[in-house]
Amino acid sequence: MSTGAPGHASRRAIAGWVLFDWAAQPFFTLVTTFVYAPYFASAVMADPVQGQVLWGYAKAAAGLAIATFSPVLGAIADAAGRRKPWIAAFGALLFAGSAALWWGKPGEGAMLVLVAFAVASIGAEFATVFNNAMMPDLVPRERLGRLSGTGWATGYVGGLISLAIVLGFLAANPQTGKTLIGLAPWLGLDPASREGDRATGPLSAIWFAVFVLPLFLFTPDHAPRLPLRTAIGSGLRTLSDTLRSLLQRRDAALFLLAYMIAADGLVALFAFGGIYAAGTFGWGTIEIGIFGIVLTITGAIGAYVGGRLDDRFGPKPVILGSLAALIGALMAILLIEPDYIPLLGPVERPAAGGGLYGAAAERTFLALGMIIGVAAGPLQASARTLLVRLAPADRVTQFFGLFALSGKVTSFIGPFLVGAVTAATLSQKAGMAVLVGFFVVGFALLSRVRLPT
Repeated sequence: MSTGAPGHASRRAIAGWVLFDWAAQPFFTLVTTFVYAPYFASAVMADPVQGQVLWGYAKAAAGLAIATFSPVLGAIADAAGRRKPWIAAFGALLFAGSAALWWGKPGEGAMLVLVAFAVASIGAEFATVFNNAMMPDLVPRERLGRLSGTGWATGYVGGLISLAIVLGFLAANPQTGKTLIGLAPWLGLDPASREGDRATGPLSAIWFAVFVLPLFLFTPDHAPRLPLRTAIGSGLRTLSDTLRSLLQRRDAALFLLAYMIAADGLVALFAFGGIYAAGTFGWGTIEIGIFGIVLTITGAIGAYVGGRLDDRFGPKPVILGSLAALIGALMAILLIEPDYIPLLGPVERPAAGGGLYGAAAERTFLALGMIIGVAAGPLQASARTLLVRLAPADRVTQFFGLFALSGKVTSFIGPFLVGAVTAATLSQKAGMAVLVGFFVVGFALLSRVRLPT
């Protein structure tokens, strides 16, 4: 199926595109952030500091691969025309890598987990590049903000529901053998061997395979242009021209640089947020999962509202406001100790087994996390609408490839720096502190970007 009138797709076609975010988000929510990453650090590795180091290196390796190949593949896809075959191919990597995470058992399988996580990350990010590039064919430019914001919000809701399923019915406390709502885990999953945590990998794989189907069934693809072999040569030549033309496209280049530095500081923040909470407060899967539910709800609200603010005021003010909120919230989080809150002074330390709301420091951490959630959705949703406004109409996928490149250069450097600084200082706080600079520099550069009239 190919597009008829670009920018005027049917509601069913738009719904299929939106559901891609729903399909892919559980991998980021369950595996990358709130369940599997902390499980890896605290159980597979048994040492949260060393776990943060290795997880950072694995994410950096995936980011390096994405940074290297995404512009090339985007250029080839623009020349070939169609995007769905690429989504299918990289979706298969996401499926295979996520499913393999099941074999990461407590105290064993660390190398398998790291390789599988890197493969799944590459698949998820590349599939997203080609899904993003379909946006201009679906709605007029004046509705791009709403489309992007709705997609992000829908993704957050999908992540929320998948997280609720894991916490309520799959992942159990190893001591009590019960899930968050007091049930024995479904499917006979063994709490002692953390099978509920490990099941987040296969669940993410199956979830993606099921919910990505409407995209392939109902959303029109771009019309074919060139055979693949011809498209490779043509795409590489066009990419070379595009890279040279960036010198003349000041605002597009400046935006990509700003996004390179800022938005993937956000990726690193989410990648290590659960690990940091586990190390700082001793939170387990249940506590981090509740934290994830709160962030996912606020993220969905932020993305939905941000999309409408984007259409009304433009993407740039939305992104700058989000970055300002992230800077303030992260700096405050890094000043919190289990027995100390900035401006309030010493407080009572969390009691053992006190849970998420057991102490003032934990509640403050949760509130600041909500601010991060509200800011994260609009930042990511408006970034891709801003790129559509800056990119030439005939090179949208290339520019989304460059967008992924810019996003993954610092996603490669960011996790590496978090891991390296954590290893050098033996401090999770010091490792996370490097991300503040990412947001500050990104804000400064983005403020200089001029939108086309």
